[in-house]
Amino acid sequence: MSSRPIEFLKSVFGGGIEKKSIPLSDSIGMEAIFGTPRTFAGPAINAATALHVPAVFSAVALLSGAIGSLPLKVFHSSPSGKRAATDHPAYRLVHDEANDWTSAGALRATLTADALLHDHGFAYANRINERVVEFIRLDPRTVTIKQDEATSEPIYEQRIGTQLRRYGYREILHISAPLGIAPIKAGREAIGLAKAMEQHAASVFSKNTRPSGGILKSSKKIGDDGKLKIASGWNTAFGPGGAGGVAVLDEEMSYQPLDAMTSADAEFSKTRAEQVVEIARLFRIPPSLLFELSRATWSNAEEMFQAFLTLTLRPWLDAWEWAYARVLLTPEERTSGYYVEFVVDDLLTADAETRATVYGQYRSMGVITANEVRAGLNRAPMDGGDTLENPNITPGKPAGQNDNGKPKGEAA
Repeated sequence: MSSRPIEFLKSVFGGGIEKKSIPLSDSIGMEAIFGTPRTFAGPAINAATALHVPAVFSAVALLSGAIGSLPLKVFHSSPSGKRAATDHPAYRLVHDEANDWTSAGALRATLTADALLHDHGFAYANRINERVVEFIRLDPRTVTIKQDEATSEPIYEQRIGTQLRRYGYREILHISAPLGIAPIKAGREAIGLAKAMEQHAASVFSKNTRPSGGILKSSKKIGDDGKLKIASGWNTAFGPGGAGGVAVLDEEMSYQPLDAMTSADAEFSKTRAEQVVEIARLFRIPPSLLFELSRATWSNAEEMFQAFLTLTLRPWLDAWEWAYARVLLTPEERTSGYYVEFVVDDLLTADAETRATVYGQYRSMGVITANEVRAGLNRAPMDGGDTLENPNITPGKPAGQNDNGKPKGEAA
């Protein structure tokens, strides 16, 4: 017998494997040996199979896409105010491109999806002359997080084949799922139930296990040959390929149509919808954003979107900002006012009317210039558009004019 299985078990449990055992309820240990465990509902749920559940795919795509699409910038705060530090070497890496073939937003989306599916997302910070020049994504399945016994600093080990590479915490851009557990693992049973119900529904339709039209009843016994002839004749006349028409039955026969949906069907449909809500709860996403609209109204849709930004996205954005700052900014730069921050203005002003109102209020308060408004609308700057004066009360100009173009109070 080969010693390789024994060595593998030793790597999982340690040296004295004859003194150790694993309970069947320990899913982590069982997964290490036998692969992904099956759920009580039946299907085995892992990163690949979970994405075949539409609600899970939608949740992962929503979170990773939102984080990837939001602009991220390096700012510098000083007594004179807050400004985007476009001249800082880190600005390009967080705002424009992570490397020559990956945009900064695409890297954030990918690492967020890795965390949602595999607990963590990792990217290697490649340095030249102590300056990070690019980020390279690492397969999260190859990386192990450990702790330095002397300093308690995190250490990252990546195993590729027989090679083992070790990285310090400032060499790895690291983002974690909430509590360090991927939602698909924390809610494996809920996702497994949703998948089992989907498979059952597909099986019903694929195998035609339930008649779709009705039942022919006879008051006298009909042999097997007679049943086949009657069924064949009925399907020929009234089946999918038949021309339809009026059914003429023998006097001993009757037709009983089936209800379009029984109470059991309605309950099954309700339970499937409830699993979408359960998966939304797992990812901390309002169900309406996963297109489960049974509880959504025009009045609460905006509130749910605000809750998505505040309760769902905000913890992820905070984690991303610190992850970037830890790798890209030195302690001296962080204490001198440099920091990384997402720009969430577009999420707060989703529709054109609200956005116009917000711009108008900021403009009248002298908070932003006309050219800053035009930049937000993707329009070219105009001459004289860099002043902060309120255009409605600019000193030195008439307070108002009448229809003839004369200042108020003057005769026409």
